Amino acid sequence: MNKFVIATDSACDLSVDLLKKWDVRYCELSFMFDDKEPVYSNYELTSKEFYDKLREGHNAKTSAANSEAFKEVFEGPLKEGYDVLYVGFTSGLSTTYNSGRMAGEELMEQYPDRKVIAVDTLSASAGLGLLVKMACDKRDEGATIEETAAYIEDMGKHMCHWVTVDDLVYLKRGGRISAATALVGGMLNIKPIIRVDGEGRLESVGKVRGRKAALKYIADKYEKVALNKKGVVFISHGDCLDDTMEMKKMLESRFGAKVQLITNVGPVIGAHTGPSVIAVCFPGTEK
Repeated sequence: MNKFVIATDSACDLSVDLLKKWDVRYCELSFMFDDKEPVYSNYELTSKEFYDKLREGHNAKTSAANSEAFKEVFEGPLKEGYDVLYVGFTSGLSTTYNSGRMAGEELMEQYPDRKVIAVDTLSASAGLGLLVKMACDKRDEGATIEETAAYIEDMGKHMCHWVTVDDLVYLKRGGRISAATALVGGMLNIKPIIRVDGEGRLESVGKVRGRKAALKYIADKYEKVALNKKGVVFISHGDCLDDTMEMKKMLESRFGAKVQLITNVGPVIGAHTGPSVIAVCFPGTEK
């Protein structure tokens, strides 16, 4: 059985400490404010520093990683005799996955005895992070790279992301809603409910009035579609820990869910959702 390493990208919103603990290599995406230098990597600012800049009115623009960046991540393990499994950011929201896939194909020409498998998870943020954890668990159980890749590809089709945001202006900037909808929604305290669909893209699926109603909507959806109501849940948030803990409490008290990780929504995702986003991620009967 060939040895393999797991790699991902910083859209997984896992901390550097966790990635190191789980022995996962990673490629960093980048961003800048107001189209001006400097260019930051995903981990250079704290979550609070990043979201405070957005609250001050700065506009963050993100950049996908290119194939050369992935080559730097993949080549070391290949030289050491390891195969590489890349668990990637959904192709529905970024070209990052395709950059990783192409890097792997090019490197396999240089290292014909080695293998690089890229999986488009159709997932992002805590959903991608949960799939990375599942891949690590499979690896540690002794699964082959092919078995692990097939498992993650299948689970990616079932990884639910139920999301709510607090301010519609960021969805307006990204073209998800019109300026008029954002204005009226803000006046009426409307909170959209968003999911990641079967193609790994953001889809607006509901609107409620008020933050508490948005959290309840997500909990109700969890009850309907969770593959295992007492299973593992990852939650990511944009500098709104109090509401996130309320969400955690709701899932645990109502269903006995295991909220195993609470993590920050990083700049790559947060630039498009804004502060106070909450994403609840778990395997479901449907995506």
